This record gives sequence, structure tokens and C-alpha cells, in this order.
Amino acid sequence: MKKIIVFLIYIFLSPANAAPIGDDGLHKPDWLRFTFNDMAEDFDEASSEGKRLLIMFEQRGCIYCTKMHEDVFPNAEIHKILSEDYFVVQMNLFGDNEVIDFNGNIMSEKEIAKAWGVVFTPTLMFMPENIDLMKSASQNAVITMPGAFSKYTTKNLLNYVLEKGYDSGEHFQKYHARKFAEQKK
Repeated sequence: MKKIIVFLIYIFLSPANAAPIGDDGLHKPDWLRFTFNDMAEDFDEASSEGKRLLIMFEQRGCIYCTKMHEDVFPNAEIHKILSEDYFVVQMNLFGDNEVIDFNGNIMSEKEIAKAWGVVFTPTLMFMPENIDLMKSASQNAVITMPGAFSKYTTKNLLNYVLEKGYDSGEHFQKYHARKFAEQKK
């Protein structure tokens, strides 16, 4: 009887919209792209689809990644933005898969994370609409955002990049505060 109760609690408390977990221990939502981790190739494919390239670093057992995949990414508005406007490539902070950077450097995921200065998961790296092939992804990124955030902050961040707020000179925190104030009206 005790086992049945524990099972029922697990079923009812498990998030219904959480992405499945892959063999590498990372969440695999339906908007994620499975590629050969050739950044220039991924950028070209994203551009041909009219989408922005987003590189997302995660790691097995990351409680903040789980929070994002269970509480934030399933939000209908966020899911729609990620599906329709972004080409999302996942990297494993401690992974061994080969990555080819924009500048041609070839390293494992864990080596490229170190080279790009990624030390926390999740970390989202947003690529610009035009890439400089002489630079690494970290040098090309218009925004690198480490951490787990609320639905509202995440939605605003995704829209800020799409609207090229970084080009306007408006800091993301000011954009976020402005959007929050507009919503209260």
C-alpha cells in the first residue's frame, strides 16, 4: 500500500509539461535542435529559417535547468517564441561531443565551455543576425545570460533579443522594467 501511495504522489506531483530527459541526463524539449555542433552551419540553418541561433549550456542534475524546463519553458508564450523564433542548440557543460566554433576551432563541449567562459548552468548565449567568422561564439554573442529566471524575465529576454534591444542602447534591466510597467497599465 505504501508503494502505491508513493507512486501516486510521484505521478500527481510530476510536472506534466516537463521535457523528457535524454541519455545524457539533459532535458530534450521539442524545440531543441539536434545538430553536429558546427556553429557556422547551425547559424546558416537558423538564418535560412529566419530564426536566431541560441546556444544553451546545461548539465546533468542541474536543479536550475530542471526549474527552467519544468516551470518556465513549458509556458505557452515562451514555448511559442522558442519554437518559432529561435534555433536552439544544447551543449553539455561537461560533455565530450565535438564542437566547431565559428572561428574553426574544434574542441569538446567541456573545452569550448571553458574557452567561452561558461561556468554556470543554465547559460543562454544569443547570437547576432550577422556572425564574424574570425571570432568565437562567446565573442559574437549579443547577450550571454547565466541562470534560471522567472517566466516573465525569460519572455522579456527572448523578446529583447528579437527586438535587438542591445542595439538601441537600452540595457536589458531597463527594458525589463519598462515592459513590467507597461503590463501594469
